Amino acid sequence: MTAGGARRIWLTLGGNLGDRLANLRFGLDELVSGGVAIDAVSSVYDTPPWPNASDPRFANIAVSGHCALSARELLRLCKRIEAAAGRDFDAPRNSPRPLDIDIVAIDGEQLDEPDLKVPHALMQDRAFVLMPLAEVAEGFVHPGLGQTAAELLDAVETDGVTVFEARGWWQGMAG
Repeated sequence: MTAGGARRIWLTLGGNLGDRLANLRFGLDELVSGGVAIDAVSSVYDTPPWPNASDPRFANIAVSGHCALSARELLRLCKRIEAAAGRDFDAPRNSPRPLDIDIVAIDGEQLDEPDLKVPHALMQDRAFVLMPLAEVAEGFVHPGLGQTAAELLDAVETDGVTVFEARGWWQGMAG
């Protein structure tokens, strides 16, 4: 817990439609406007599409930050930002999309609800989550597995994942 009741949060953002970098910038800027203080942003990773290999490649990042929003309020903010970026929520699951924002973890919170699982239920299986998360997840330990993002990353396949923008690419952070 940080000052003022804000809690540490870890999010991932990704997308594979349109200007991927512009969509990530939009997502970050909107998170800040919505009350999320961003402490660190990972490199941008170019990742293979999943589950349909013929879809466009994704750009993925992870963010470490803090906010006083409840998990449910944070989820509503993320969904509102995705909609503003043009995400079609009526499209089939795992369809190409301009922006997807996932709550990976919230310090001190575990939830298992149909539409919100914290920590994210599949994070430990996904290189496109763990590679950027390992860059920004100082102090993060998966509450159920007792491992850091870097330790979880050691157990997943990372072939086809490359960095296409190094850390520092997003200039929206205010000190």
